[in-house]
Amino acid sequence: MEFRSCEVTAAVSDQPLLSRLDLNLLVSLDALLTEQSVTRAAERLHLSQPALSASLARLRTHFGDQILSRRGNAYELTPFALRLTEHTTTALEAARRVFESQATWSPTESTREFSIYGSDYGFVTIGRVVSELAATRAPGVRFRFMLHNPSIVEDVSNRLRSVDGMVIPHGHISDLPFTDLWRDDWLAVVADESEVGERLTMDDTARLPWVMTFLSRSAYTSAARQVQQLGVEPRVEVVVESFLTLPHFIRGTNRIGLIQGALAPVALSGGGIRVVRLPFEPTPLVNALWWHPVHGRDPEHAWMRALFEEAGRIVESETHRPD
Repeated sequence: MEFRSCEVTAAVSDQPLLSRLDLNLLVSLDALLTEQSVTRAAERLHLSQPALSASLARLRTHFGDQILSRRGNAYELTPFALRLTEHTTTALEAARRVFESQATWSPTESTREFSIYGSDYGFVTIGRVVSELAATRAPGVRFRFMLHNPSIVEDVSNRLRSVDGMVIPHGHISDLPFTDLWRDDWLAVVADESEVGERLTMDDTARLPWVMTFLSRSAYTSAARQVQQLGVEPRVEVVVESFLTLPHFIRGTNRIGLIQGALAPVALSGGGIRVVRLPFEPTPLVNALWWHPVHGRDPEHAWMRALFEEAGRIVESETHRPD
């Protein structure tokens, strides 16, 4: 991204630093922090190496830090530069959104990219439907679906400033705007040859090994937490941070896993596994789209939210369709 008006004119006297800065330095800084090389950063920005070296010199003067320091035949980021990395990406994305905003907007003519955090479960369910709806109504619009992780969820308020939203069930985020999308249920997954019968028993949960997803203090599934609350400490053999990979660790073993109802048809399509009911009534999942308040008045974002709500109704009807 290039800012055509290079120097920012001072609007008020109490902002001396910003008034002297060239916003294109933010683009250069992001490339340098990402590539950790003047040569590669220059190639990425389609600039000459001397031009980017000049930008690096200005950045070093501004921050009073080397940013890149030589170690042997390579360069590495200084401790200060490492601290800047996450802030720079967020600031650059925010600046991009400001300058790419349009006074009037039509989805049929838009080429906007919407960035959404979520799990693979969210992407193969509602993400798939959203992309199909958008393809027919706004062919130039693109969605970027990015996998979240525990550190992103823990820093969600800051992360959502620079993306359009996050698809995640209630129970992990609070104090941010959201719209509910669809409800889902938990099922147990076992191998075809497992000794588990048509329904999992509490004895099975205590006796047999488990494959768990996102098993940590801040990242967990509500059904796994319920197992513990019922007095069973699962014997965990494998932890994966992907719901789609779960069947691969169940097939051919005597392990137990937990999967959402909407994902069950995808899991079963690979063969070798079956789904059974849990020995307790699991708390239903209420999946939602969350976003930062900064997007509240954005008409493009409002259109996207409405698209997710419609897709949620479709996923809901597919998930709870009578057999």
